[in-house]
Amino acid sequence: MHRTGELYGQFQTLDQQREASSLGMWVFLITEVMFFGGAFLTYTINRSLYPTVFGEASRELNVALGGFNTAVLISSSLTMAMAVWASQNGKRKQLILFLCATLLLGGVFLGVKYIEYAEKFHHHLVPGASFQFPGDVGARAHAQLFFSLYFGLTGLHALHMIVGAGLLVWLLRQAVRGRFTPQYNSPVEICGLYWHFVDIVWIYLFPLLYLIDLHKK
Repeated sequence: MHRTGELYGQFQTLDQQREASSLGMWVFLITEVMFFGGAFLTYTINRSLYPTVFGEASRELNVALGGFNTAVLISSSLTMAMAVWASQNGKRKQLILFLCATLLLGGVFLGVKYIEYAEKFHHHLVPGASFQFPGDVGARAHAQLFFSLYFGLTGLHALHMIVGAGLLVWLLRQAVRGRFTPQYNSPVEICGLYWHFVDIVWIYLFPLLYLIDLHKK
């Protein structure tokens, strides 16, 4: 394999390279949809089996922080979309600015999630020997199942956020070097697709985990 400028040797044109890259990312995202879909299905089945305990456990979550994080991620999707636009139009300074803003918002999301996790540790809502939840043994077991799914789903999402942040750092380094032009900007577009996917996953997680039984509080 060899490279000529920004064109890899196995491609004849930049358009062909861009289309192949986009197809590869969409195939990857389809596998991610199946992966998260299985996790969502597991949560949905268990919630239908134990609706009362799952509802009580979900009301232990901090809706205000979850809602704030939702707004943060929606804002990050906007800044990421603007970064893609800037790369397509050769606006290097704006590209750097929007990438920085997206990275900052991603950091805010992870910081808020850390606060949420700390609250759960403080209130002994982490599954394990120190887990505390009102009710009989069965209720505590089902509540532990809820929080196991909560930490599993949100932890996987946070891991994807960290990967996305790493991609943003790489994009920033390349943008500072002036690598992206109107003719070559596919890495920004591809990373943008990944970032939007991660945001969409949270859009589903937030109501499933936080809001379904909120009116019963």
